[in-house]
Amino acid sequence: MTGRPGASRIRRAALHASLLLAILTGPFAYSWFQQLAAQQSSPAIVVETAQGTFVFETYSKEAPVSVAHIVDLVKAGFYDGQRVHRAVSGFIVQVGDPQTRDLEKQYTWGRGADASSGKPVGVAEISTKHKNIAFAVGLAHMGEPAKADSQLYVLLDTRPELDGQYAVIGQVVEGQDVVSRLQVGDQIKRVFVRE
Repeated sequence: MTGRPGASRIRRAALHASLLLAILTGPFAYSWFQQLAAQQSSPAIVVETAQGTFVFETYSKEAPVSVAHIVDLVKAGFYDGQRVHRAVSGFIVQVGDPQTRDLEKQYTWGRGADASSGKPVGVAEISTKHKNIAFAVGLAHMGEPAKADSQLYVLLDTRPELDGQYAVIGQVVEGQDVVSRLQVGDQIKRVFVRE
């Protein structure tokens, strides 16, 4: 027998440490760390409206691309100054159309190519874990979930018929009464991320 007992165990441990170091410092490390961070931190989004403030938590783990897209729009001030373009009592409230800043274009609100940021999410992150329950926040789209963009909906009641068709990206955790009071034309004063 050569060497001392346990030497092969030490060599294996050193090899594992070397492999781990190579993975953590390799070309994919930054991307891996970004994905890990997105899964571990789910920012809350604060929406200040003419009717008051509401907050929704996001589902970064289940919808990382969608949540990152919305967070980027929020940080760029995209939603600030917009208005509610759809509000159906007992059903839904919808925001995210930049055309709503112009009251003279109300007939176009929520419709057409100009009713979004112009940069679709590109994937349909529809999860079976998060359902279209009361005060769920989802990405509205015009028929193709991967083409969802900036329009967000908040449900006022549970709507199981929407499950499997829309990416649910969050849940209102504060100010449900505010969401329930919102009407078409109410202004979104400011939206920001609370991390």
